[in-house]
Amino acid sequence: MNADDFRDYMLSFLFLRYLSDNYETAAKKELGRDYPVPQAGDWRAPLAIWYEQNVDDIEDFEKQMRLKVHYVIEPQHLWSSVAEMARTHHDDLLDTLWKGFKYIEEKSFESTFQGLFSEINLHSEKLGKKPADRNAKLCTIIQKIAEGIAKFSTDTDILGDAYEYLIGEFAAGSGKKAGEFYTPQQISSILSRIVTLDSQEPKTGLKPKLNSVYDFACGSGSLLLNVRKQLGAHGIGKIYGQEKNITTYNLARMNMLLHGVKDTEFEIHHGDSLLNDWDILNEMNPAKKLQFDAVVANPPFSYRWEPNEALGEDFRFKNYGLAPKSAADFAFLLHGFHFLSDSGVMAIILPHGVLFRGGAEERIRTKLLKDGHIDTVIGLPANLFFSTGIPVCILVLKRCKKPDDVLFINASGPENFEKGKRQNRLLPGHIDKIVDTYQFRKEEARYARRVGMEEIRQNDFNLNISRYVSTAVAEKKIDLADTQQQLVDIELEIAQTKARHNEFLKELGLPVLP
Repeated sequence: MNADDFRDYMLSFLFLRYLSDNYETAAKKELGRDYPVPQAGDWRAPLAIWYEQNVDDIEDFEKQMRLKVHYVIEPQHLWSSVAEMARTHHDDLLDTLWKGFKYIEEKSFESTFQGLFSEINLHSEKLGKKPADRNAKLCTIIQKIAEGIAKFSTDTDILGDAYEYLIGEFAAGSGKKAGEFYTPQQISSILSRIVTLDSQEPKTGLKPKLNSVYDFACGSGSLLLNVRKQLGAHGIGKIYGQEKNITTYNLARMNMLLHGVKDTEFEIHHGDSLLNDWDILNEMNPAKKLQFDAVVANPPFSYRWEPNEALGEDFRFKNYGLAPKSAADFAFLLHGFHFLSDSGVMAIILPHGVLFRGGAEERIRTKLLKDGHIDTVIGLPANLFFSTGIPVCILVLKRCKKPDDVLFINASGPENFEKGKRQNRLLPGHIDKIVDTYQFRKEEARYARRVGMEEIRQNDFNLNISRYVSTAVAEKKIDLADTQQQLVDIELEIAQTKARHNEFLKELGLPVLP
C-alpha cells in the first residue's frame, strides 16, 4: 500500500480514536457512579456493559450526549471495541468497522457527515483478495496502530496537532500532489496573523473576535484552524471552507472535529469555488449577502479554467473582467474578495505572475489598485512549498484601507530564510519580521518600502516587487589610485623584507634568495 492510500486509513483511525475517547470521557462524566468498571477478563468497553444493563435508558442517554458533545457513537463502534476485535483477530472486524463508519456518517451527528469516510475502501483488493484476507489485514493494521497510540494523550490539541503533523508528513512524502491539501505551517502562520489584526489600525493588535472566516480552497483546513488558533477557541463565530477534491474535503471535516471545533461551528462545502456552486454564497439580495471578516486562501497556482459569457456577467467578476483561460489566479482572488466585509482583511498566496502579467490580468490588477484595495505585497523565498519550487507572494487586500500607498515586503533575500536540502524554511524570527513589518508598516532598506500610487502609475501598475524593493547589495566602490598606491607600498615592503632575510642567510653561510 502506498503512502497516499495508507494516509486515508491512518488518519481515519486516528479520527475514530479521537471521537471515541472524547465520547467515553463525556459519558463517564454524565453517568457518574453508574459508569461500569469491567471485571477482570471482560474486555468490553464500559459503555457496552452499560447499554446491556440499561436498555430502557439508552434513548434518553443518547439524547443527553447529543446536547453535551453533539454526537453519539454506539459501543460496538468505539475505538476500544474495534481495537479489541483486532487484537483477537475477530472475523467480523471488517463488517463492524464498515457499519461504524456508516453510522458516524449518517446518524452520529445532528448535521449529516455523509461521505466522511468515502475514500476508505474497506473492500479494496489492496487489503486482500478475499474478505477473510482483508479482515485479517485490517486486524493487523489496527492492532499495530492501537499499540502505537495506546498511551497517546486524549487532549484535543495534542491529537489535533498529531493529525496536522501526519498530514504534513504525508504531504512531504507525496511531493507535488501535496499542494492540493496542505499549506506549510510557516506560511499559514503569516496569513493567519495578518488577517486577525485590526484591518484599519493593525498596530493596535488583534481583533477581539471574527464573526466569520472563509477559505475557498481550504484543503485539509489547516489554514482555517491556524486563524482560529490566533484568536482562541471562542474567537471565531463560524468557520466556512470550500474544497473541490473529495479526499481533501473529508480530511478538512475530520480535521475540524479533531481540533475541537463543534459541528455547529463550521461549514465545509464540497464544490467548485470558480463556479460558485455553494447556495449560501449565491444570495442576490445585498442585505442578505454573506460576508466574511477574514478571507484566507492558497488556491492552485495558474490553474487552467473555462471562462465563458455567463461567468463574464457573474456578480464576482462583472466589474473587473475575467481572468484568462491559462491562469485562474485572479478569478480565485476576485471570488474571495467579493465576499470580504468592509472591515475585513483578505490574504491570498499567488504566483508572482499576477504582479506583472499583461492583458486581462493587468486590467484587473489596475482596477484593484485604482480602487485602493491592494494594501500589501509580500514576496517570499523560493522552494517553500511541497507542490512547487517557484517563489510566491502574498497579497493583502481590504475593501477600505487608510494608507494611500502600497507596502512592499521583499522577504526573499538569503538572510530571510533557512536553506534546506529539499525545501527552504522560514524560522519563527523570519515570520515575526514579516508580520511586524506589515503591522507597523515599517520601511527598511533591501526589505520593505511604502510606495505611493503615483510611482506605481508611472510603472504602468506593474507590482513586480524588485522594481520597488531590491535585495541586491550595492558593490563597494573601488578607488583605483588608492589601490595602485597600496600595491606599490606592498611591493616595497616585500623588497625590504627579502633584503633583510638575505642578510641573515649570509651570516649563516647559506645561499641567498634570488
